[in-house]
Amino acid sequence: MERLILIKYGELTTKKDNRKLFINVLEKNIVKLLGEIDFKIIKDRVRMFIMSDDKNVDIIINKLARIFGIHSIAMCYKVNNNIDDINDVVVNIIQDKKQKSFKIETKRSNKKFAIPSMEVSRIIGAYVLKKTDYIVDVHCPDLLVKVEIRENDTYVYIDEVKGSGGYPVGVQGSGLLMLSGGIDSPVAGYLALKRGINVECLYFESPPHTSVEAKNKVLKLAQILNNYSGNIKVHVVPFTKIQETIYKEVPSTYMITILRRMMYRIASIYANEKKFKVIINGESIGQVASQTLSSMVVINDVTTTPIIRPVACMDKLEIIDLAKKIDTYETSILPFEDCCTIFVPRHPVINPVLEVAQTYEKVFNYEELIREAINNIEVVNLNKKNNYDELL
Repeated sequence: MERLILIKYGELTTKKDNRKLFINVLEKNIVKLLGEIDFKIIKDRVRMFIMSDDKNVDIIINKLARIFGIHSIAMCYKVNNNIDDINDVVVNIIQDKKQKSFKIETKRSNKKFAIPSMEVSRIIGAYVLKKTDYIVDVHCPDLLVKVEIRENDTYVYIDEVKGSGGYPVGVQGSGLLMLSGGIDSPVAGYLALKRGINVECLYFESPPHTSVEAKNKVLKLAQILNNYSGNIKVHVVPFTKIQETIYKEVPSTYMITILRRMMYRIASIYANEKKFKVIINGESIGQVASQTLSSMVVINDVTTTPIIRPVACMDKLEIIDLAKKIDTYETSILPFEDCCTIFVPRHPVINPVLEVAQTYEKVFNYEELIREAINNIEVVNLNKKNNYDELL
C-alpha cells in the first residue's frame, strides 16, 4: 500500500483538446510554489499524484490548496486491482477513525475490472461491517470512502481538501493589476489569478504625501497574492509630480477624474510596452465618485486596452468577505493612505463631462510628466528575496 497525494483537476476537464496544455501549466505552477520541498509528480488526463516524505505531506497539501486549477486534494492509498486487497486497505485506513457511520462510493473507469461499481461498493461495505463497528449510512455518513478503480491500480481516500478551483495561472496570458492599499484591488487581483491570468501589479506612490509604510503595505498585499501565483512583480510608479500638478491646476471637483485618467494613461502605455494583454482594477460600480458609470466612461476614454473589473458587480460586504477569506483584509485596513486617498475633495463630480475633463487637462503638459513617470518606474520582484526584503 503506497500513500500519495491525489489532485483532481475540476474545471480543467472541460478543456478537451487543450487539456494537456492546462495540465502542463498546472504542473509548472505546482513545482514553482512547492519550492525546495522534495517531491515527485505523476500526471495524466484525469488525475495528478504527488509523492513525498510523510513529513512534507501537510505542508504540500496546504500549499496546493492555494494553487488555481485544482478542484480538490486528498491523501490517497494506492493498491492493486484486487478486491480482497482493496477491502483490506479500506479497513486499514478507517479502523482508527472515531466516526460511527460510513458509505462506500466507487468509480470504475477501468471497465475491464470485472465487478461493477455498485457491486464493488456493496462488497467493500459488507467487509467493513464484518471487520469494524461502523454502521452504513448512505444518505449522511460520517465517513465517505471513495474508491477509484483505474487501469493499473485502485486509489482509496477519505478526506478531500477543497482546492481553489479556476484555471492555472498563466494559461490566459498576463494582466497588469492597478493595486492600491485598499480592500478591493487585492480581491480583484485574486479573482483575475483564479481565471488563469498571470498578474503583475502597478502601484502609484506619491512621496512625501504617501509614506514608506503605505508602500510596504502594498508590497505585503502583493506578497499575499504571490502565495497564489509565485510570479508577481510590483511596478512602482513615481506619481508625485503628476498629482501635485493636478492639485494646483485642476478644479477640485474634477481632480479625481483627471487623476484616474492619468493613471489609466500610464497603465495603458506601460501595459503596451510590457506586453500585458489587459488592465485589471478593483472598481465596484457606484462605490465612490470615480466609479459611477458616467465616471467610468470619461476615465476609460484615455485607453483602448481592455479593462477587467472583477468586483464591479459585488457590494462592499461581499468584497470584504472575500478579502478575509484570502487573508488580505487585515493588511488592507492598516491606516496608511495611498495616493487615491490624499487630496480628496469634499464634493468630487459624480457625472463628469468628457469635454470638460479634456479642457482641464490642456492647462499642463501631462504627456511629458507621464513619460517621466514611466521612465522611472521601480520594479520589485517578490520572488527575489534581496530585491523584496531591502524595501521592508
